[in-house]
Amino acid sequence: MSDLALTLVRLAFLALLWGFVMVVVLVLSRDIRRPIETIAGLPLASLRAPRKISTSRRARGSKLVVTEGALTGTVIPLTGVPVTLGRAPDSTLVIEDDYTSSMHARIFISEAGWMVEDLGSTNGTWLDRTRITSPTPLSVGVDLRVGRTTMQLRK
Repeated sequence: MSDLALTLVRLAFLALLWGFVMVVVLVLSRDIRRPIETIAGLPLASLRAPRKISTSRRARGSKLVVTEGALTGTVIPLTGVPVTLGRAPDSTLVIEDDYTSSMHARIFISEAGWMVEDLGSTNGTWLDRTRITSPTPLSVGVDLRVGRTTMQLRK
């Protein structure tokens, strides 16, 4: 291969490399500048809005009790306001765990009673021994696992 051809190949490779770097920088800057409108496809307002729904007879549990993990014994009263679980400092229950996402899951009241929803976490939210993928009813006494923390809905 001649020196001219080798130089052209090197320049083409260098141009491709810089093109890749520029695309990465543009994508990252767009993600940083874009306002956070949704988390896991949910409007941010629905995650933080303290809308209060009266608890009916169907919503049998009145508290969330941590049964295993670093926060064992923690009790969160359920009043109809959505409860968020995760590592984020503004979560209702802040779980300092490597296996917990910033906005991991939320518990909210609906017509069917208390529901648990995974918010696009990496390691999943587990109800008993089943990974949940959509809003799922939360029954009294059933283990809810987020990372290394296990909790239960109790009366």
